[in-house]
Amino acid sequence: MTALALLLATVATPLAPVVPNPQQQQQLLRWQVASVRCGDRAVTPIAAPRPLSGLAWGTIDPTPVTFRFRIDATGRALSIAQAPTRYVPAGDDLAPALAAARFAPGEALGDCTIAFRAEAVAFAEADPVELMAYTLDPISGRLPRPGWDRIMPAGSNCLRPPYPKPLLRAYPDFDRIAGVPGERSWSMTGYDVNAKGRPVGVRTVAGTGNAPLDAAARKAIAASRFTAGARTGCLMPESRAAAPLAAPVAPEEASFGAKPNCPAAPWVQPPSLTYPRPWNRRSIEGWAIVTYDVAPWGDVGNVRVLASEPAVAFGEQAMQVVRSARRGPSPTGASGCIDRVVFKIRPDDAPPEAEPTALD
Repeated sequence: MTALALLLATVATPLAPVVPNPQQQQQLLRWQVASVRCGDRAVTPIAAPRPLSGLAWGTIDPTPVTFRFRIDATGRALSIAQAPTRYVPAGDDLAPALAAARFAPGEALGDCTIAFRAEAVAFAEADPVELMAYTLDPISGRLPRPGWDRIMPAGSNCLRPPYPKPLLRAYPDFDRIAGVPGERSWSMTGYDVNAKGRPVGVRTVAGTGNAPLDAAARKAIAASRFTAGARTGCLMPESRAAAPLAAPVAPEEASFGAKPNCPAAPWVQPPSLTYPRPWNRRSIEGWAIVTYDVAPWGDVGNVRVLASEPAVAFGEQAMQVVRSARRGPSPTGASGCIDRVVFKIRPDDAPPEAEPTALD
């Protein structure tokens, strides 16, 4: 066989079809509450935790993810800590979601546990509302095209070229819309566009049930204008960031009974003030009481957490904050220093980034 004949034979040979492996397909990962107990008693939250969904590949670990916590007299979950500690893909919102939940007020309860179970759902079978919610907080990266195909209404041509472009885009007045502490509110508005680029058939198709946000989102779309050309089945999301969920009252440093040898001294390298990201996302505030030593040359060491709320995550972050600092040289250094690290969200009228931390 000549070289040319060999090439033609190779091209003519049909390729084996590629069969997708379901275990290797990207899927929506969502969380379900498997159980909540305080001691021997089953407990039902009055506002259940709603962890953010993620994206996952392949088989999902079926092992439940467990957190220990307590419930104070107001019905708030505090002292939240994963037990046992392990890495959980797309699980960094589990503890913050528990902190944003609510239990019946009245009786303080201890020795509480909650178990979350992961479920993987193919995009073609996922609830479109869950996929919409994911696009507002894409914690595992952008939603792939199969997810968008599931979201868009049947017959929609809004995602086909030529795409309708906004000529005038109106937005809700978010200052007039109350936020929910610890929870982002969102609204998905559906609409069509007539031949002149005017939205018609404006309606709310999904959301978190924040009626003022739904109404403001519809009003904003109705006032917007797009390039000419009729379109059907368009969607536009609007979201209101979570309102700050204030930390519980922190104890005074003196209440820990320590007698520090810690003369006052300025920081020559101030603490690197960083907020734990999953808690910042939900605007959940916290604090930690830490103790540490200072070497004669100014380095900080032997950092330990004495207390933190509403979760151990704030203590872990506080240790990093303190370790990032450095004091000036001194003859003897210091030992047993105690400080409070406060994690507080900036008010709405401040720059958009959260207030990182403050060292009291």
